[in-house]
Amino acid sequence: MSISDICILFGRKGGRTYDGEPVTQLEHATQAAARAEAAGAPPALVAAALLHDLGHLVNDQGETPTLRGVDDLHQSAALPFLRGLYGDDVLAPIELHVDAKRYLCATRAGYFDALSVDSRRSLALQGGIFTAEEAGAFIAQPYARDAVAVRLWDDLAKVAGAAAPPLAHFVPILEAAQRVT
Repeated sequence: MSISDICILFGRKGGRTYDGEPVTQLEHATQAAARAEAAGAPPALVAAALLHDLGHLVNDQGETPTLRGVDDLHQSAALPFLRGLYGDDVLAPIELHVDAKRYLCATRAGYFDALSVDSRRSLALQGGIFTAEEAGAFIAQPYARDAVAVRLWDDLAKVAGAAAPPLAHFVPILEAAQRVT
């Protein structure tokens, strides 16, 4: 998959509603990336924020699969397509952002209560809240703290009508984050 392919995929499927939220998939992606950029994150982390839910578009399970008890495994679905472009600094936070939700539920007071209904449903399908031992093992992994940052930007990227740059704004960042070969 190339950066052009990513843009085409967002063009074709990015207008779909982000399950249970008042934004589209593309709005969610650009809002998350804009949050990362505003926080001064490096290009790899902005790219991870933009691409963290690309798996929903690659592994299309239709509207709100959690209502049917389906975990679409979106955190890993896009990785085989992105591996030729990006290294672990982009891919690991994408892969770990679901476990970051499980971690935050275990370690941050009020985090679970702030999740949307769909996010709570998906949490149950994704293994539920981490135990203290699981949370400790998670945060000790390489890129886990980056995944937590992506997850927090993800949570803030569900605002109807919020201003965010267009996808084209992020293309140079996606290019800058590419694996150097």
